Amino acid sequence: MPTIGQPAPDFTLPSTAGKDVTLASFRGKETVLVAFFPLAFTGVCTAEMCAFSEDYSKFQGAGAVVLPISVDAVPSLKAFKEKERMSVDLLSDFFRKTAREYGVLIEDKGFAKRSYFLVDKHGALRWSHVEAENGHRREDGDLLEQIRKL
Repeated sequence: MPTIGQPAPDFTLPSTAGKDVTLASFRGKETVLVAFFPLAFTGVCTAEMCAFSEDYSKFQGAGAVVLPISVDAVPSLKAFKEKERMSVDLLSDFFRKTAREYGVLIEDKGFAKRSYFLVDKHGALRWSHVEAENGHRREDGDLLEQIRKL
């Protein structure tokens, strides 16, 4: 798992917007909340992604961008986004490289632990949280509070 204060592992992943997203592209511009979620179309993940969409303006107001990542393929993520009418773009870690680099891949299940990594404008990891159980999640208010502490 990445160390607080050290550079966050960079990645480039395909998104539901139809273009690749690179973490390093936000350096010098915005704080980034990297949010791994286990699987599309599951209860807690649906609630979490819909909350990110509903509260996206609050994250923007705090100077942050949210990058939700799962191991689902882009077509599945697009269908998930459309079905739930989400405004936030979702990223696909289909080959599981990024989840491994962040130390959150559950190898025997093939998906990531629900986890959060806050990366500052300089690309350094400033806060992280991994849920003990994938059925739990941080509320957006908790995440926004961590962003405000930067």
